[in-house]
Amino acid sequence: MTIATHDIRLASNADPASRTKRDAILDAAAAIFSQQGFAGASIDAIAVKAGVSRQTVYNQVGDKEKLFKAMVAELTQRSSAGFFRVLDTFPISPTNLQSELVDFACRLLRTYSCDPNSRWLIKLIENEASRYPELFEVWKEYGPGRKYPAIAARLAQLALAGLIELDDPILASRQFMALLTAEIRTDVLMGKQPSDAEIDRIATNAVTTFLKAFAARGHGAPGLG
Repeated sequence: MTIATHDIRLASNADPASRTKRDAILDAAAAIFSQQGFAGASIDAIAVKAGVSRQTVYNQVGDKEKLFKAMVAELTQRSSAGFFRVLDTFPISPTNLQSELVDFACRLLRTYSCDPNSRWLIKLIENEASRYPELFEVWKEYGPGRKYPAIAARLAQLALAGLIELDDPILASRQFMALLTAEIRTDVLMGKQPSDAEIDRIATNAVTTFLKAFAARGHGAPGLG
């Protein structure tokens, strides 16, 4: 059970009036599903929170399963948009890899921790993915399915420049993100915002560990000197 590519773009293709109602419904759905889970959520509760009628929810999106999938698709799209804006700042040709990669990691962490779409997605995945894996196919395809290869491509460029050594760029991208987000995942779920000092410390530790693991042979961790 998957969502076709065009479904992710439905909201942006809708007319302005429908877009406003659809946005309200999807935002309400994100809040209700993350609080009550898929089984506990109701169309009526989502309609009340969105300020629309039950029939409007059905007309705009569909039944509860379609609403859940559309909501995950919309949150994934919104979250991915922020991620890719930050990814455009990845240091492909750094003069100091350590410093510039830490700066990039800080920007990525701020996006990760401050974006409500990311928080909703993380909470939903934590609570519901094991019970309803088919409802998260779109997230796998358009979330990790796009993000990890995108990071891997940037890391591969660093490897081509001789700054790091990689056997498996995709695995390295997963390890990089794990190092970066593991410590604050629970705080993000709870809506806690890390301080600038915490973000800097986490980013520095993550990048230092990553570079030690993937340093070019015979050169130590690049950019540390």
